[in-house]
Amino acid sequence: MGTTETRSFSTLLAAGGTLIADGATGTSYQTMGMEPGLAPEEWLFQAPERVVELHRAFVDAGADIVLTCTFGATPLRLTEGPLVGRVRDVNLRAAELAREGAGPDRLVAGSLGPTGMLIEPYGLLNREDAVAAYAEQAQALADGGVDLLVLETIFAVEEAVWAVEGIQSVTDLPLVVTFSFDMGTRTMMGLSPTDAVAAVGPLGVAAVGTNCGRSLADADLVVIEILAAAGNIPVWVKPNAGVPKIVGAEVVYEAGPEMLAEHVTRYVDQGARIVGGCCGSTPAHVAAIAQALGR
Repeated sequence: MGTTETRSFSTLLAAGGTLIADGATGTSYQTMGMEPGLAPEEWLFQAPERVVELHRAFVDAGADIVLTCTFGATPLRLTEGPLVGRVRDVNLRAAELAREGAGPDRLVAGSLGPTGMLIEPYGLLNREDAVAAYAEQAQALADGGVDLLVLETIFAVEEAVWAVEGIQSVTDLPLVVTFSFDMGTRTMMGLSPTDAVAAVGPLGVAAVGTNCGRSLADADLVVIEILAAAGNIPVWVKPNAGVPKIVGAEVVYEAGPEMLAEHVTRYVDQGARIVGGCCGSTPAHVAAIAQALGR
């Protein structure tokens, strides 16, 4: 399973170029007709052909890496609805469909999102439960044949460290950790980019960075700070396509493909090694990034 050694994440990074990751999953599914209120992971079983279609569209646009539809597939999030108790099934299915869409020459990254819980004493999440949950999801993704793992949209130091512990207890796949600075240049728990990198940088991760967040102006500042703190650790950047606005009955993201590509190209010039888009980023956005980077 997985790609050949010549196409591994580590060897591609070592070659010195820039890697392009995909765009948004959830907002893309919504524009493709996913019913409101449905968890994206449910489409793995209800509409697998659409899941493959989106992966393929991102690859056709120029993505080197596609992320599995498993952002909400930790055991601590699959606690209700039709997928309850099906952590392994969901993650194996997502890895299978991502590989089908990506083909043999692109990398498949297993996505692990936050638990959605606050750390004790503010909430119910503790180290034991977090470590076990991320270990279970990471094991299923690794067994499904992903090439790397991406722990994304994290906002708390403790959850990041516990997640890395759980993931590394079951697999030695390359691990990327990215934080969401959705309060401007801080996470919702007040974490700065410098503090985030300091927390996970020494843990043997393959890359650090940011995804989601808020405006592109905020992302510009966050990226500068992450690059300064990361040292020799590769930096991964997947910002939203700007700030969403309600236009009629639709949610519209302010940054079109060219605007997002302009910012992302600047991040590459500053030293980012892996770039893509998050919420609101379509295959057209990824294609614009690829074109701006000379692909």
